[in-house]
Amino acid sequence: MGRSNGHDKVELKKGPWTRDEDQKLLAYIQEHGHGSWRALPAKAGLQRCGKSCRLRWTNYLRPDIKRGKFSSQEEKAIIRLHALLGNSVRWSAIATYLPKRTDNEIKNYWNTRLKKRLIRMGIDPVTHKPKNNPGGSAHSRQAAVVSHMAQWETARLEAEARLVRESKRMSKLQLLQKITAPPPPPLPPQPAVPRCLDVLKVWQATTNHNGFFGSPGCLESPTSTLNFSLNSSTVPTVGARGSCSLVENDVISMINSGACGVGKKTTTPK
Repeated sequence: MGRSNGHDKVELKKGPWTRDEDQKLLAYIQEHGHGSWRALPAKAGLQRCGKSCRLRWTNYLRPDIKRGKFSSQEEKAIIRLHALLGNSVRWSAIATYLPKRTDNEIKNYWNTRLKKRLIRMGIDPVTHKPKNNPGGSAHSRQAAVVSHMAQWETARLEAEARLVRESKRMSKLQLLQKITAPPPPPLPPQPAVPRCLDVLKVWQATTNHNGFFGSPGCLESPTSTLNFSLNSSTVPTVGARGSCSLVENDVISMINSGACGVGKKTTTPK
């Protein structure tokens, strides 16, 4: 007489899901998230395998699933994508172009509705080309129109894919050009501004260059001019050297007024 093993695996339930099972799965995922699908059934108190829980959630219980009748735009998208991807189509790839529609729902709608509709119109649902049917001229013309539309849609989708690839390539090229571009040349150095103590030298050089003085000895050195201003009791007036005296008066006035903090301010008697 054999002994029963207390660690026998619990037999997993198969078949349709009950409302109670849906509530348990929905409540657990809303509170904890799905996490590992393999470990979820035991944590949620379900006698289902992880794959069954995943498919139930993805195809039926997700809150963002779109329900109801397919629109004409959705039907056209399914037909042209099926023609573009071929008979070995991955329904999940088509589902990415139909927001909030599940791949299982799209597959069922194709097999129960769209496939039969194409057959009635005289179009092969595998090749999306008209069938050779001499008796059905009206259906043949309609099938030719649908096939022509499918070809245009296929060409449009391929063109869009090429544009996306070209846009990505151009973006990468522009980024590479910005990275490899040489730095801009440095700005030229600004000319140095003369210091306040060199005002007289700059004035002498400018006036000599412009011909304001008759002879090089028209002006004395800055030291002699400064001594002159300190030792003189009167300001030189315009004499035989005319413009020279005027320039000296201007310079002495600048020094006596305390420009740049140089020299002492002297008063000239009236």
